[in-house]
Amino acid sequence: MKERIDALLRGVVERGEVPGIAATVGNAAGTLYEGAAGRRGLDQEAAMAPDTVVWIASMTKAITTVAALQQVEAGRLSLDAPIGAVLPELAQPQVLLGFTPEGGEPMLRPARKPITLRHLLSHTAGFGYDFFSSEIGAYMAARGVPGIIGCERAALTTPLLAEPGERWEYGIGIDFAGLAVEQVTGQRLGQVLRERVLGPLGMVDTGFRLGAAQRARLASMHAKAPDGTLSAIPFEVPQEPEFEMGGGGLYGTVRDYLRFCRMWLNDGALDGARILAPETVREAMRDQIAPLEVTPFKSAMPASSHDVELFPGMRKGWGLSFLINDEDVPGGRAAGSLAWAGLANTYYWIDPTRDRAGVIATQVLPFGDPQILAALEGVEQAAYAA
Repeated sequence: MKERIDALLRGVVERGEVPGIAATVGNAAGTLYEGAAGRRGLDQEAAMAPDTVVWIASMTKAITTVAALQQVEAGRLSLDAPIGAVLPELAQPQVLLGFTPEGGEPMLRPARKPITLRHLLSHTAGFGYDFFSSEIGAYMAARGVPGIIGCERAALTTPLLAEPGERWEYGIGIDFAGLAVEQVTGQRLGQVLRERVLGPLGMVDTGFRLGAAQRARLASMHAKAPDGTLSAIPFEVPQEPEFEMGGGGLYGTVRDYLRFCRMWLNDGALDGARILAPETVREAMRDQIAPLEVTPFKSAMPASSHDVELFPGMRKGWGLSFLINDEDVPGGRAAGSLAWAGLANTYYWIDPTRDRAGVIATQVLPFGDPQILAALEGVEQAAYAA
């Protein structure tokens, strides 16, 4: 496995597809592989490594979800009660109908159903992202709503694109789940995560804020032009944010994130630390959205994301923050595996059936880069061939 994955990572760098890439593979018992190739950035000489710090973006969602599920276990949150009782800003959600033909003003109506925590965690609340919805982008432009990565509360004032529970739509729902955790604990989300998830799991380099030790190992962000040319670009999630972005604000390492994945392979525990009850793990791993399904991503911002469809031709479900593939992947993960990704081309999968998990990380935009997805597939194939 080591020889095969090492060679694969070197090839990705040597072909100029990424400046640097890191990967880990493990099972319930431990780490089976960790390695990296290339540099932390075109503007850096330091080598990429398994402890290189990267923006994990939407890989944050599963970690925030764990914190929310812990509060469900404690009885402070409910998966199916109206979340508006905890977050008043969600008590009277509005659905976007379209825009007036003359002035382009948004047309809204009250939602007929309440939003629940289950809706937020399964992306069926109706919220979207401007990366993938031109309607949300138009609403934000019309109302002066800032982008989510700026971590301003005003970024959470967009309407729903569909009635709660009636459509799978990837969006800002888990940012609200993080705010619900803050509301019932009286703590900032980052503090809750440190005390109840990251600390117990030994994820020493994961957090919303970059300490000196993390900043010293931080990878640069890059943009890849349509012709494949890479360039380093300035990027940093706000370090004094108005709200800590539970849907995408964390920095971390592939080494740390594999520990998180291994917790799921161990029914909610790792190295003696119980994070979730086994029955909670089973519920999170269950497809929450059938007969709905995960639909292809159509980019509304080409600089941020390609059009993306993972496992084309296969139905994909969604658990409590995970994509779930309905069929075995030849030479790879089994049906019912869990997976997701981050905007800067970071990816993971968790396969309870075949006892494998893997993580890869780059810092390259736009999301869904075909060459990096091919590298992910190669790492996965090597993990199972071994």
